[in-house]
Amino acid sequence: MALQRLDKIVASTGRYTRSEAAALIRKGGVTVNGTPARSGAEKADPETDEILAEGRRAGGPERRWFMMNKPLGVLSATEDAGGKTALDLMPPELRKIGLHPAGRLDKDSEGLLILTNDGDWTHRVISPRRHVWKEYLVEAEGTLTGEDRAAVEAGIALKDFTCLPGRMEILEAGETSRALVWVREGKYRQVRRMLGSLGKPVTSLKRLAVGGLRLDPDLAPGAFRELSEEEAMTVFTAGDPENGGKS
Repeated sequence: MALQRLDKIVASTGRYTRSEAAALIRKGGVTVNGTPARSGAEKADPETDEILAEGRRAGGPERRWFMMNKPLGVLSATEDAGGKTALDLMPPELRKIGLHPAGRLDKDSEGLLILTNDGDWTHRVISPRRHVWKEYLVEAEGTLTGEDRAAVEAGIALKDFTCLPGRMEILEAGETSRALVWVREGKYRQVRRMLGSLGKPVTSLKRLAVGGLRLDPDLAPGAFRELSEEEAMTVFTAGDPENGGKS
């Protein structure tokens, strides 16, 4: 790769604006191959040089993960001409590092959405072979029954596919019912279609967990925070509904 300005390389991580990167370099917070840099105008090769900003790698594509509490009305997509996307809620410096949503959460649903630039990690999350559990808090019209729970746990046959056996815990049953629903797939509007096929149309849906990673209760709708690699990998630690959704 051609040599690039050091302030540009550091800013491309998404952790700093261009001016913040330049200031950090002037303060000696950036090293190139072990030597402190002094000016953002210095040049380096982000693929071959070891560039550290405050001790963290700045050259090359650094894997990043973010948890967002996706609000209603926002698309889980990288771009859409017809509406606001989850990426539109991120600051400009993070929109430049190749983030994408790891799985679907439709416009009319809210809750946990993970954004990352790690395509291999995303593939592992959404692969049906991984059987990563997703947990949803659902409100539906009509009285949910034990028969409905048994149908979900047997695997509901829809027009185009048969769902893997899921889980349901009915929290409240009446004219409007509330339940926790767990599925191991990420088909488009799957939970809504499942309950709709039982004659219990969903009126609200919030994703609470993906595997062992649970939505941070301190995140307001539209807010996000970065995940450590350790947190990101808890997605693969079960979240088994038979254990209360815990890993």
